[in-house]
Amino acid sequence: MSGHSKWATIKRKKAKVDEQRGRIFTKLGRELIVATRQGGPNPDANLRLRIAIEKARDNNMPTDHIQRAIAKAAGEADGSAYEEVMYEGYGPSGVAVLVEAATDNRKRTAAEMRYIFSRNGGNLGEAGCVAWLFDKQGLVVVERGTPGADEDRITLAALEAGADDVRDEGDSFAVITDPQAFEGVKAAFAAQGIPVAHAELTRIPRSLVPVSGDDLATLERLLELLDEHDDVQSVYSNHEETS
Repeated sequence: MSGHSKWATIKRKKAKVDEQRGRIFTKLGRELIVATRQGGPNPDANLRLRIAIEKARDNNMPTDHIQRAIAKAAGEADGSAYEEVMYEGYGPSGVAVLVEAATDNRKRTAAEMRYIFSRNGGNLGEAGCVAWLFDKQGLVVVERGTPGADEDRITLAALEAGADDVRDEGDSFAVITDPQAFEGVKAAFAAQGIPVAHAELTRIPRSLVPVSGDDLATLERLLELLDEHDDVQSVYSNHEETS
């Protein structure tokens, strides 16, 4: 549901705006429910829920929708029992693909994931086959050219706040953090007036696989179909586009 750099999760523009908004709200609602059930309904004490609420607001999700999802998870209203599931597999050129989903029917979702992989140049693998290739990390993106966001200032603020790395992405800077340092880096940027374009906890590949030509087109279709699935929350791959 996000994608401001090649390390962020996959996001594709959809032709139908209303359909896209509905799909995003569905995914955001499930994340709110899962986050609440995992760490409780108080965002001050639940980092994952706090991030989910911020993401929902960034996507213009109505406040009452956010509150309703949290209430469902907290047991104040009836709601579906969603559980987190991870699917791992391979795409064209041996690219590793990692899918995070929230489902109320594991068997159905697994069958649909297997179908999407097999019909689009890939195959669904066993648990653990590619997860080790991705590290859970924080990602804070600052767009190049934004007032108050020169590289030296970003780098100094990031490293002083505990970030692991600052990567030049061309049109932006990607600040990589340990999940525990994520909130501190965001707070440091806010305190110093450094505008953040995007921030999330994500999974960053340890190495990249070059992909081009027909394999790239097939892979992009695979990632798009996975991302569009209602149960899918995030899609990650370790591919790098080459000419």
